[in-house]
Amino acid sequence: MRHAPHQLLAKSLVEGLKTSLGVLAIYVAALELRIEKLERRLDYAKSRKDSIGQHEVNGTANTNLTEVERRDSLAAIRAAIHRKAARNRENLDVNSLVSDFGILSVDATTRDFEPSLGNITFARLVLAVTTKDPLPVSTQSVLPSRQTANAIVEYFMAHIYSLFPCFSETALLTILDDVYRQDERVIRDSDYWLLYLVLAIGSTSQSREIHDEYYVRGVDFVCSAMSYAHRALRPGYVTQIQSLLLLTIYSMMDPAHFDTWHLIGFTSRAVVDLGLHQDPPTSSVSDRSALDMRRKIFYCTYALDRAISMAHARSFSFADESINVAFPQISNPGDKPVASKPISGPQSANPALLLFQLRRAQSYWYQALYQSAPTPLPDPIGFLWQMCLDMREWQESLPKTLPPGIRQMFEQELRYSYVYCIAPSDRAPQITDYIRVLIFEYSLEYLNNMYDITYSGLNSAFYTYHDALKVYFMANQLLAVLRDAQDLLIFGAHVPPPPAPPGSAPAPPIPHRHMRPDVPVDSNLNLGRTIWCLERIPKTLQLYGTKWEDALMLKQSFEQLSNGTVDRLRNLRQISGHGQYQNGLHSIAPPGAVQIQGQGQQAPAGMRWIGVDATQMMHGGPRQ
Repeated sequence: MRHAPHQLLAKSLVEGLKTSLGVLAIYVAALELRIEKLERRLDYAKSRKDSIGQHEVNGTANTNLTEVERRDSLAAIRAAIHRKAARNRENLDVNSLVSDFGILSVDATTRDFEPSLGNITFARLVLAVTTKDPLPVSTQSVLPSRQTANAIVEYFMAHIYSLFPCFSETALLTILDDVYRQDERVIRDSDYWLLYLVLAIGSTSQSREIHDEYYVRGVDFVCSAMSYAHRALRPGYVTQIQSLLLLTIYSMMDPAHFDTWHLIGFTSRAVVDLGLHQDPPTSSVSDRSALDMRRKIFYCTYALDRAISMAHARSFSFADESINVAFPQISNPGDKPVASKPISGPQSANPALLLFQLRRAQSYWYQALYQSAPTPLPDPIGFLWQMCLDMREWQESLPKTLPPGIRQMFEQELRYSYVYCIAPSDRAPQITDYIRVLIFEYSLEYLNNMYDITYSGLNSAFYTYHDALKVYFMANQLLAVLRDAQDLLIFGAHVPPPPAPPGSAPAPPIPHRHMRPDVPVDSNLNLGRTIWCLERIPKTLQLYGTKWEDALMLKQSFEQLSNGTVDRLRNLRQISGHGQYQNGLHSIAPPGAVQIQGQGQQAPAGMRWIGVDATQMMHGGPRQ
């Protein structure tokens, strides 16, 4: 049911008031804590003064301590204080900021405070909370040659902007031209921030290992951007959201310096505060291009929030039920925008729109399975099969004109989604042999492909540190089904798909197995495939570790978890080599199995994500 505009506005205002009251309560609690600490310090100072006074009067206190002993004791106390201060520096900085919030407006959309007011700004808060390792100190802005800048911008537009068009391409090119003209033109701080972050992202995304030329240059660009942070991150402006989005994207490629989870939280909060999660009434829309940009900014935030939350297995920043935003109109590369041109859904060749659609699908089942009451669904298997069918139809209708790297990235994301969706959860706790076979095959295909992608340089599409988390997740799902049903999976016993009730979605077909020429010929094909994959997962994470050191911890953890399984399978291969299991191999893939890279038929024109009718979204948002 669709609500009237004034009802939606009232609902939004109520939600905003509740949020503001909640934030105010936190500020008040922080101030009370600060007062208590100061009172304790004052009491201690008074008692210390009385003690010193008594010592001077009596002249007999501490007579057993020599002057040297007193100095040594004081030095030890000072050293302990400094050690404690170093350990707690980050928390103290944040607490100090929070305790000073009394001079700031609670409403995050306010525009009435500047750095002059006690040097407390929203930018300082964001950077204090989200910065991990401190950035190097930058004394001046660093701009490369115009030729180098053009090359970085071109790479950014092809690999990142095509997925996250959160600002106008014309605006970026204008800023680039204005900055290099070096005349008297006035350039806003938010424009400098945009340019430096684009250069930082474009450079860092080409890095192959930490501290190489591309990475160091990217860090330099971010350092240069920081001098413009106070105005670029000012609340109450759309430029704030765009600035936060760019910093969030950068943090996904530089997790050593910034915390992605907190950054996307700030960005999502800003989107809700400015009301971008609700389309404006049709009667108030006078500029279609501005409306489309508003929608692009929202869905860029939405896509990042969903992807980051799923990778970290955390809750979304806002629920689908709270949003009412149609997909934007995004012209295909090389096309001129046409206002009357309808969005063609999955058949559109624009990667950004395809990504937005995929995130809506993932959001639907992720909320249903992992963010709802932990009670089993009435028909969990039927729900899972419907989710897989919707995603499979979307995959089969991907346009042939997609760049190969983007297509490969989408197909990897689908394999990840299949396994994430059908893995056991509180709402769908049942796992059948057929589900185990699906997880086994999709995990193998995903992990083998990611090994190839990683060794090709991770530059074919938008790959970040979160892909290392996905590799670790998929590897653990593979280990789980091997522990549960090793013989079933290794010796290839045929498991027929369960029958589907009339009118319900069929079970997903087993994906077609792709034979790799570099996998040793083995009497038991599944055994050889599995060992080959398990041996290369640490190599994949090792290579991720050359770019992001945190991935090395994932590698060490996986090796500890998988050692027993790998040793057991190797012993089994030795036994198989003696011919004891020559006749135990049966094909897992039944007749009619779908090859995920194959060219499937186009989905029907009315195809939609379950619960997300794309046609309805074009005329006013998701169904209520």
